[in-house]
Amino acid sequence: MKKKMNFGKNLTTVILLTFILFYPLFYFANKINAISMNSSTYKIESASVSNAAARKSSDTYRLVDTLGQLAAGEASSSGYILKAGFQYIHSIIPFRFSISKTQIDLGTLIPNTFSTDATILTVSFGGSGQYQVTAEELGPLTTLNGSNYIQDTQCNGGADTCSEALAKLWTSTSAYGFGYNMAGDDIPSDFINTSYFRPFPDRNQNEPPVAIMASNNVGKNRQATLTFKANIPPTQAAGTYQTIINFIATPSF
Repeated sequence: MKKKMNFGKNLTTVILLTFILFYPLFYFANKINAISMNSSTYKIESASVSNAAARKSSDTYRLVDTLGQLAAGEASSSGYILKAGFQYIHSIIPFRFSISKTQIDLGTLIPNTFSTDATILTVSFGGSGQYQVTAEELGPLTTLNGSNYIQDTQCNGGADTCSEALAKLWTSTSAYGFGYNMAGDDIPSDFINTSYFRPFPDRNQNEPPVAIMASNNVGKNRQATLTFKANIPPTQAAGTYQTIINFIATPSF
């Protein structure tokens, strides 16, 4: 009589965060006094009188204004955007990016059984351009000695074969691999619901990072849940598997 055995694989995914953060480069004083300068051969008139410019409020109104600044407003050209005037000081939302947890533990893997864990990405963005968050893996889930790995998911396969840029249904427990789902704000539209997954692009295979969050709208605390999922066949070798996922958050102004 043969004894049926179930075995598990202890798997840990480490997420490494990398992000680029820009700060506004312009500072405007709260008070500027205009000075008239002249002689017998020249006369210079100040271009700006800003003594009255500031934030004002009462019980019935709030006003932020710029007085006398000829250059006040938004100006742009190829390569730059300039927002001049006191009102822009108060409208700026600093660019921020955070991950709720940076170590993902899928626990003991059981063949033909989905194992998941999740983290939350949070972005605040106040620029006039666009922000995006990209992701990539540094190789597939691999044992510490590098002798075995878990393939990246192809989702259900057939008509539901997914790719790094297109999420598809992954519901079959006989479809194996490692992938991720996105749900929440500013995510790609192909993540139709929590059953749609993609594989991560592999940096070691020269696959370019893929955008997983992006928007050109100003917003605070935009959040998306990233769910990792793995499923292994009965023939998968035992061991501890791990990889590193890089996230890069980039704003443009």
